[in-house]
Amino acid sequence: MNAALAALLMQATAVQTAPPVDERALAKLVEDPAFSGDIQIADPEGGGWGYVGLLPQPFRGGDDGATWRWASVTKQVVAVLVMQEVAKGRIDLDRPIATYLPKFRSANAATVTVRQLLQHRSGLPNPDDSPAGTSGFPSYYQPGYTGSRDPLTGYCAGPVKGTPGGNWSYNNCDYLVLGALLEAVTGKSWATLVDERIAKPLEIDFLAAYPGEAFTRMGTIDGKPEPAIDLASYGAAAGLYGSTDALAKFDIALMEGRLIPPDALATLWQGDPALGYMALGQWVFEAPLKGCAKPVRIVERRGGVGGIEVRNFILPDIRRVVIVFSDRAPFAFGEVWQGAGFSHDLLSAAACGKGTK
Repeated sequence: MNAALAALLMQATAVQTAPPVDERALAKLVEDPAFSGDIQIADPEGGGWGYVGLLPQPFRGGDDGATWRWASVTKQVVAVLVMQEVAKGRIDLDRPIATYLPKFRSANAATVTVRQLLQHRSGLPNPDDSPAGTSGFPSYYQPGYTGSRDPLTGYCAGPVKGTPGGNWSYNNCDYLVLGALLEAVTGKSWATLVDERIAKPLEIDFLAAYPGEAFTRMGTIDGKPEPAIDLASYGAAAGLYGSTDALAKFDIALMEGRLIPPDALATLWQGDPALGYMALGQWVFEAPLKGCAKPVRIVERRGGVGGIEVRNFILPDIRRVVIVFSDRAPFAFGEVWQGAGFSHDLLSAAACGKGTK
């Protein structure tokens, strides 16, 4: 990533301030009986962080401060850890993964690059495709799985689905392998790196990887209790849990350039139109929002594990983050770029400053 693009990214982030939140529009969304979850809107305040506290209770039916599965927002965090190593010169995005993981047994090991893993263009198998277990849920993620989850020699090293660099194809093995890459390069597990480089420096109390806390928010699928899930099986692909406050702190630190330097952030957030605006571990695009004078640049990371779904939005040009967790799957978030739906209306209320009290 050239220095000019990195400078432009940071300049756009620094020169604008967040508008007021449309509280009426937000209240309408929260009061929708279809929604059950937690919404947080946060801005940087001075040298620290803060949030726009608009709801008397972070989610209906639960206790304030409860932790949630971060699901595939974990991938966004792991991508940041990878870019920290790229910034140090210890990982090259365009070198084959076998350079760092010579014991990786995949047929694609010698050709798939770190960048292709981050962008889901590896051709590796996907645990979502493992034989169905309880209630049709993939057996890889369920207690009692009899196969191997070793990212270098187990399921992820099995028969490939395609050649590296092909079409985008969502795949949890990509990030399970990236977790092994981080451990090979740093000598520490990806979960330890999250704790040492993110949780502790940002003074986050509720952020960890499974197995860990005995209880985090559980969900339903099509109105029925979710099946038994071995949450630790998601590893570096979707194995983090934490509070909405913790995610807001991470988002703001990333947005402010406190986790990776400007050139690394610019690379992380370079959405590729040919890949549906996939960047590295997240999507980055511009979209029109209701009430905003011009399209808004959006960094989006979505995820879901069992009956829990999440949308994590960073709006760097107005220095605001918007976080939504739902405990009902599937929840109709909609697509922001389509100009309607829950996510579009939520971001419009958060970013466009109309109708506030």
